Amino acid sequence: MKLAIVILNWNGKNWLEKFLPSVILYSGDTEIYVIDNASTDDSIDYLHQNFPHVRIIYNTKNNGFAGGYNDGLKHIHADIYCLLNSDVEVTANWFDPVLNLFKSDPKIAAVQPKVLDYNRKNFFEFAGAAGGFIDNLGYPYCRGRIFESIEEDKGQYNDETEIFWASGCCLFIRAEDFWNQKGFDERFFAHQEEIDLCWRLKNDGKKIFYTGKSTIYHVGGGTLNKQSAQKTFLNMRNNLTMLVKNLPLAALFWVIFSRLILDGAAALYFAFQNGFSHLWAVLRAHFSFYSHLPGTIRLRGKNQIKKYHNSKWLIFKHFI
Repeated sequence: MKLAIVILNWNGKNWLEKFLPSVILYSGDTEIYVIDNASTDDSIDYLHQNFPHVRIIYNTKNNGFAGGYNDGLKHIHADIYCLLNSDVEVTANWFDPVLNLFKSDPKIAAVQPKVLDYNRKNFFEFAGAAGGFIDNLGYPYCRGRIFESIEEDKGQYNDETEIFWASGCCLFIRAEDFWNQKGFDERFFAHQEEIDLCWRLKNDGKKIFYTGKSTIYHVGGGTLNKQSAQKTFLNMRNNLTMLVKNLPLAALFWVIFSRLILDGAAALYFAFQNGFSHLWAVLRAHFSFYSHLPGTIRLRGKNQIKKYHNSKWLIFKHFI
């Protein structure tokens, strides 16, 4: 079972300086690749000078997380891809438990480790925590993180269990399953493309797993700051697009209708908290969603699992 560790880079010299050494230290003879998304900084020169054994794949333009990985992974031959953010610190024995899970069940298509916060190492990190799920209104959440509420790691999620989606900050995925799904939906550019991919895999009868026997530390927001209006735009648009692609038909209309109303409320909340640019980001997200709707409907798969959610009315329980 050949593993390839693949880091997507865009003007990320500082992250490579800080975290690539830990990846090399704890990865033995495993091949490490950097896919460069047409960086304009000196990160590639830095790699040539300091890590000549790291293989570099050059993308001709920045197609974001989704397109960047789709383009770069075409040049990498492996059984398992580890898609690893550049702002991640790995630890000893970080991928052996993951590979053991893949070996245990051929239906396991993707696995994520425990994701802790690099800056508060005893707390979970927003992007992934202890495995992702989705509620009946299509809101993603994690064990260890619900919306902005983050749990302290006290060993409560040291298990190995099936989840709904695995975080893209450290996503192990079978190459065969990745390409059977035609990779990420490049229209997403960034944010929630991994949830969409995992949902498509689930619809095709595959399993997504989490292992608490492996730990990584993630900084988060390395490319787009948490307060970025562009991040709000991408998350809102991509979430609606993902729901249309993957929801069972019986749930599709009422979920989308409910979400459009709730997104309007969220827009007012964002405007109050973060400024008008975030309200405008929600409006832009909806316009973009509508413009892509015909193409999104054509991308609906043949199968949609009947039970797609693990929690009901999460937003009301949490906020109200």
